[in-house]
Amino acid sequence: MGRVIRGSRKGASLIFTAKTRLRKGAVKLRAVDYAERQGFIKGLVKKIIHDPGRGAPMCEVVFRDPYRYKLCKERWIAVEGLHTGQFVFCGAKAQLAIGNVLPIGKMPEGTTVSMCEEKAADRGRLARASGCTCLVVGHSDDGRKTRIRLPSGSRKTVPATCRAIVGIAAGGGRLDKPVLKAGNNYHKYRVKRNCWPKVRGSAMNPVEHPHGGGNHQHVGHPTTICRAAVPGQKVGLIAARRTGILRGGKKK
Repeated sequence: MGRVIRGSRKGASLIFTAKTRLRKGAVKLRAVDYAERQGFIKGLVKKIIHDPGRGAPMCEVVFRDPYRYKLCKERWIAVEGLHTGQFVFCGAKAQLAIGNVLPIGKMPEGTTVSMCEEKAADRGRLARASGCTCLVVGHSDDGRKTRIRLPSGSRKTVPATCRAIVGIAAGGGRLDKPVLKAGNNYHKYRVKRNCWPKVRGSAMNPVEHPHGGGNHQHVGHPTTICRAAVPGQKVGLIAARRTGILRGGKKK
């Protein structure tokens, strides 16, 4: 019997869970209500804050509750050009301006948006990382579906009632700065979760990994592995449809 490999330890242990104690909370758009469906509602950007382990800055937007005498705070991903003290508007009748939230069916083709919903009213799922955007590519003839281009370059058809923030998610160009030393990576991953440094399987002993051992560091067998493999064996390219480098450019 070999040792329990790293992939098998991750499910059972609290060692590998995310570090969430100092995080500010989940980022979500407003829950859809009558005001957003039929008109718009005004909010005020109170502050722009850093969230540990997140590349993009977060903004705190305060709305007046439409039904009760109280204020509702929402946390969004800040977009480029957003500032404290700015009024933002959410709803179907909101204007197309940086920081506003409106259904993508109401936006013209070519609009860049971030924090886009995948299904109507799921409060923002796509293009939430720093510098990411979705692009509104086109609308269907009946106006029910909208085609968007995702940050990966692939295209997706979503309901036209899905909302998004107008603008580019802030904090872009984060990866342009070179890491330079291992200490910078240490601090980067320390606030995220225990996933760094990663020892290669071929650098281990045979007891610790299916790729380990050998007088030279080599795997010694194909790295593809079937979907039904047992957990201690399931490393490498799991149920790969194809392997090797991707040839050719991106298809438009």
